[in-house]
Amino acid sequence: MKKQYVILGLLLAGCLNFVQAQFTLDGEFRPRTEYRNGFGSLIADDADAGYGISTRIRLNAGYAVDAYKFYVSFQDILVWGENRQILPYDQNNSFAVFQAWAEINFGSGWSTKLGRQVLSYDDQRILGGLDWAQQGRNHDAALIKYKKDKFLIDVAFAFNQDYSNPTGFQSVGTAYNTTGFFSYKTMQYAYLKQAWENFSGSLLLMNNGFQEFDTNDNPDGVSNLQTLGTHLNYNVGSFGLAANAFLQTGKRQNEIDVKGAYLLGLDLTYKASDKVKLGAGLEIISGNDADPGETGAFFPLYGTNHKFNGFMDYFYVGNHGNSVGLFDIHASANFTLSDTSSLMVKALNFSGEQELPSGEKSLGTEIDLVFKKKFKGYALVAGYSHMFPSDGMYELKGITEDAASDTQNWAWAMLVLKPKFLNGTK
Repeated sequence: MKKQYVILGLLLAGCLNFVQAQFTLDGEFRPRTEYRNGFGSLIADDADAGYGISTRIRLNAGYAVDAYKFYVSFQDILVWGENRQILPYDQNNSFAVFQAWAEINFGSGWSTKLGRQVLSYDDQRILGGLDWAQQGRNHDAALIKYKKDKFLIDVAFAFNQDYSNPTGFQSVGTAYNTTGFFSYKTMQYAYLKQAWENFSGSLLLMNNGFQEFDTNDNPDGVSNLQTLGTHLNYNVGSFGLAANAFLQTGKRQNEIDVKGAYLLGLDLTYKASDKVKLGAGLEIISGNDADPGETGAFFPLYGTNHKFNGFMDYFYVGNHGNSVGLFDIHASANFTLSDTSSLMVKALNFSGEQELPSGEKSLGTEIDLVFKKKFKGYALVAGYSHMFPSDGMYELKGITEDAASDTQNWAWAMLVLKPKFLNGTK
């Protein structure tokens, strides 16, 4: 913990030297309280609802000159009451470097970005920052970047290693022992995007390599999963259209063959007035209909999955992998209530892309409400979600209707402060 204070002290001291340079120092304070009575999965009738408060704290510093940019972000995630009284250290060990990267400018539109960073593209369906989660999502990667006018291309490489002892990463072999949530040993991708006046299109080609082990837990090669697809966006007047089309092939971890996995999405928006914006769409994600050792199920990997398929996170948020897939039909309305407040209402109807063992497909309907209010220097965001499960949802989540609570809901409120401490320029 002393090392952390030294780092922060040096950073703050450096502000005095760089205040006349292209230096920025800002922060974030984001406490959120949640009432969970069916968030993530159906809650049993005899179970108590969960309630708690968490806080995200970030301190971000950036420095830019013509030759390079540098950025570092420190964060801590606190749960109120997790430390006993007068404890001299943080029990959850959540202090972390969220981002630490340098981008070197080669000129003529070329640059390279190296280090821990957020990878976020388009609507964040496959690669996103997952900002809703207090911890967020980052990657340790090297990017080669090119941008000219309305065309850009990013080519990225990542090779992950873990420590075998306190003195450093292992010196024999390169086995990667971190698993879960599609943690990868290697990653390579190319992202290309071209924009025109009313239309833009992007192409993503990505490969993820997952460490495999034999029956004696010895390293045994790498399984490679390929994800490729496109995001299209068209806007004219009050109308907007966005589409996703992605395929997956290769092998998942545990050498599971992936065959015919796909994601298709289409969203329409219409600005009815200055105060009302309407939306409607659908998304189809393939489920598993393959033999043992194979799967036809698509998984959206490293996207900001919380923003899709309902805010209650019943699907593809650390869950629903290699399952029956999803057919999601949704409609929404965004109301501007004043210059500083808005209300979003969204309804989503869920079905499996594949049938459950009973032959059932219908999973249920979710209603999401989000209210935002801006004040001078801070904002308040609050939400309420309610799940109306059908027979298939009880089967999917492994609980009978009689054993489940009659009410499946979730409510939350969040305060967001983002102070700007310094913004120096030459």
